[in-house]
Amino acid sequence: MIISLIVAMDKNRVIGKNNSLPWKLPQDLARFKSLTLGHAVIMGRKTYESIGKALPGRVNIIVTTSESYSALGCTVVGSLESAIDISKNEEEIFIIGGESIFKQALRFADRLYLTVIDNVFEGDTFFPEFDITKWQEVSRMDFPISPEASWPFSFLLYEKISQNS
Repeated sequence: MIISLIVAMDKNRVIGKNNSLPWKLPQDLARFKSLTLGHAVIMGRKTYESIGKALPGRVNIIVTTSESYSALGCTVVGSLESAIDISKNEEEIFIIGGESIFKQALRFADRLYLTVIDNVFEGDTFFPEFDITKWQEVSRMDFPISPEASWPFSFLLYEKISQNS
């Protein structure tokens, strides 16, 4: 099983403000959908509530410490480890946020799918810092400002460098 984190962030690692995205970037949403369709997505309660519903075409798993929490079309578990464990038969799982879940998940991650927006936004939620020397850039696509994108941005894929190589 491949454990992947997928996130859009600005150049200061901002990923959200007031439980929503501080930008509109249709290309990023399309990439997110194409990568995650048919896979399990693991998210924290606040991320689920910002989306507002289960993501169609995916196994939705919510991590929360609230034992009574329930969400239509979702499996609710008490820890990230439990979420990963119930997904063990999946080929690839996607951790989709938020900040707390990303902090916990980074140590398990095999891949990082990053959208980096070349701008600075106000935010209250951040992607955790990580040691880039432990990751290899596998692909990068850079996009200029366009009618659909008010800022330049890049799609990046990193894979964790194996300790055995």
